[in-house]
Order: sequence, then C-alpha cells, then structure tokens
Amino acid sequence: MIVAIDGPSAAGKGTLARRVADHFGFAYLDSGLLYRAVALALTAAGGDPADADAAAEAARGLDLGLLDSPRLRTDEVAQAASVVAAYPAVRDALVGVQRRFAADPRDGCAGAVLDGRDIGTVICPDADAKIFVTAAVETRARRRHKELIKRGQNTIYARVLQEMMERDARDSGRDVAPLKAADDAFLLDTTDLDADAAFAATLAFLTPRLVRRDG
Repeated sequence: MIVAIDGPSAAGKGTLARRVADHFGFAYLDSGLLYRAVALALTAAGGDPADADAAAEAARGLDLGLLDSPRLRTDEVAQAASVVAAYPAVRDALVGVQRRFAADPRDGCAGAVLDGRDIGTVICPDADAKIFVTAAVETRARRRHKELIKRGQNTIYARVLQEMMERDARDSGRDVAPLKAADDAFLLDTTDLDADAAFAATLAFLTPRLVRRDG
C-alpha cells in the first residue's frame, strides 16, 4: 500500500503523513528532507544553491546520515532546498531513492507513506491513495512563524509570509515536477482544521480504500 501526500510548505502534510504511517504501521519518508539534505551538504561545503552543477554533484554523493541533522529544519536550508529541487539533475538523483523506499518499505512494513510536492504526480503516480494538503498562504505563514519562534529563531511574520509566497511561486512554476495536485488526489484544505480534524478527514478517505484493497 502506497500513500502519497503532497502539498505546499506548512499546510500540515508532514504531521499528517507521520500520523497516517503510525496509525497503519506503514514506513514513512519525508521526501523534502532529501532535498534539504542536498542543500545542507552543498552550503556546508561552501557551495551556492544557484549552481546547478554543484547541486547535482551534492545530490549524487548525498550522505543519508544528514537526514538526522537538526540543521535541516532551519528556514535557510528550506529556502535553499526549494532552489536546488528545481534542478532536473538533482531530482533525477533522488527519484530512485524515493521509489525504492515506496516499493520496498523498511522492516517488512505492509505499506509506505511518502510526503512531498510531487509524490502523487511523479514519484508514485500509481499510488493506492493520493492526498493533496493545502491551506491559505496567510494561515501557513502564521504556522511557520510560530514554529520558528518556538525554535528560538528571530523572525517576523511579514518576512515569513513573503518568503512563503516566493517559495510557492518557485515550487509551482518550475519546469520539472511542479507542485500541483494529482488529478485523482483527495483535496484536504486545512485552513480551518486542526491536526486532529485533518487526521479524521484523512482516515475517512483512506480506510475504505484499505479495506477494498485488502479484501
């Protein structure tokens, strides 16, 4: 069973994906961390995210141990990740990693949950279930602003909102694997939903599909 969960930044897809994986006992992969790890490896070595060749080289030589680095959660790395994710060579280097995870989940799990921006459209277009999580950009910016403050980072809402709008435009407008909902995805707008309500709506969508598949 493969569940693909896509959506823009701070829509709640990561929290939702982890809860779905825990609930069903599925393996979980945050594909965005792969791109953040590439960005971190690149910038830590003094590279420039605007250098497509250097980004591709970082992706091909990626150390998966970086996925455990707390630095992946910084806003600077997130912005750099959005830049390097637009390069075809970077995406090509990481597609295989994601597809292998989906096809052969760790620890013998009966399924896999992957979240990102192109899981249902590019990585796993034949996923058993696809969910596109979204929310108003102002709501997402408020969530991210609170998250950054909680981490002790000095930030202001207006800047977070501006950066989020720029990232949305970059992710949706790129030529390779742009952010968009798959035609057969379940659209979940979390603007007025808390995490529990979003999870309940997702279970209502997923459970019948799991029953039909297993039956």
